[in-house]
This record gives sequence, C-alpha cells and structure tokens, in this order.
Amino acid sequence: MIPPDPQGGQDISPSSEPSLALRILACVEAIPPGSVMTYGDVAEFVGTRSARIVGRVLAQDGGTVPWHRVLRADGSCADHLYVEQRQRLLSEGVRFVGDRVDLRAHRWDGASG
Repeated sequence: MIPPDPQGGQDISPSSEPSLALRILACVEAIPPGSVMTYGDVAEFVGTRSARIVGRVLAQDGGTVPWHRVLRADGSCADHLYVEQRQRLLSEGVRFVGDRVDLRAHRWDGASG
C-alpha cells in the first residue's frame, strides 16, 4: 500500500480516486508538442494539492500519454529518465538552459493551444 502524502495529507494512491487519475492523464494528453507543465501545474489544473500523485499516476500509466512533457518545478527532467526525456523534448523544439527547460518559453497554462 502507498502511504499518505506527508505534504498534502491525502492518500496519493491513484486507485484512491480513479477519476483523479483520469483527469491527470487527460491533462497530460492535452499538453501540446513543444510545451511543458510541471508536476505541480498538472496537480493544480486537475484540482489536487499533491504534485506527487501526478508522478505516481504517470509512473503507473506505462507511457500512454506524453509523460515527457511533465517536469519538476525547476524545469529539470527526472533523473532516471533524463536522456530519453530530454531527447523527446528537444525533438519537439523545447529549449533548455543548461539542464533545465526554459519554462518561460515553453510552460503551458492549460488554456491556450
């Protein structure tokens, strides 16, 4: 069993609220190529306080959505997926400043396409 989220006090198991997992996947699916959101952006967009559940849902999803368009709050890629995530983003025209995505240029607000 996945423990409660110590930062948000809510159960972060994707199975705790299937509709939340579906909203997370739908949000990530909607991120246009060349754009990104942070885990926190996705969490806020779908109405939860926990960025961690976004990561859990994406990890358990198995790659059916463009997971590579979701980043840490500082614009960095996941350590264990860095090479693949960076390559996918670069192929979509996403610019990096050092090891981080230029969030000012590529952050998607969920409204404009």
